[in-house]
Amino acid sequence: MLLAIDQGNTNTLFAVHDGEKWLRQWRTATESTRTADEYAVWLSQLLNLADLSLKDLDGCVISSVVPQSLFNLRNLARRYLHVEPMVVGDNVDLGMEVRIAKPSEAGADRLVDAIGAHITYPGDLIVIDSGTATVFDVVAADGGLEGCAIAPGINLSMQALHEAAANLPRIAIQRPAHVIGRDTVESMQAGVYWGYVAMIEGLVRQIKEEWGKPMTVIGTGGVASLFEGATASIDKFDHDLTIRGLLEIHRRNFGRTVS
Repeated sequence: MLLAIDQGNTNTLFAVHDGEKWLRQWRTATESTRTADEYAVWLSQLLNLADLSLKDLDGCVISSVVPQSLFNLRNLARRYLHVEPMVVGDNVDLGMEVRIAKPSEAGADRLVDAIGAHITYPGDLIVIDSGTATVFDVVAADGGLEGCAIAPGINLSMQALHEAAANLPRIAIQRPAHVIGRDTVESMQAGVYWGYVAMIEGLVRQIKEEWGKPMTVIGTGGVASLFEGATASIDKFDHDLTIRGLLEIHRRNFGRTVS
């Protein structure tokens, strides 16, 4: 079985694939100081609840945008799974072209999302990954990563609003019923939420105009579900896009599915 680890700046996803389907997925807060031993205790308990164990895992693929955590994730695989993990970015054959000016600057999450989208959806794509940052990646019909637009994530914007304005409280983001808020909390939620919807719609429109060909828009990421039903600019929400990309990278490099 394959353990796929997708580590973002805010959350880390652990998922188990048995060669045919995803069996389980778990999320934990990303903490760069968490040790391999701590990961192993946490993961073994969750595996046990699913009638699985660390011994069942014979492969590991990792995507991380937090370099200081990679040492501990590698040690998790080496010590407890007894395998050398495949880390996206470590001379791994992606089977795709990265056509930006400096390919080394493309984060692992962007590469994995591009592959997951390309193997699932035909034609030219815009992949919107909503997390700590909101990234609009352009993926060509042949799977090449062409470029992107990057904006602060919605929760980051809400946090910045609170920290920069003394009289504005710290609140959780949610979809408000109205654009015109009747109190401070409603007004903050309306401005940030519907402002982000407008940003998504505007950037999608401009990217399509600049690209000049039809494009399918895919939404993914930790907070993507916030926007489901709020805009027609996103054609499909796909919450398994990243781990599907990780699975495909593993298959491209090993030429097999783990047992």
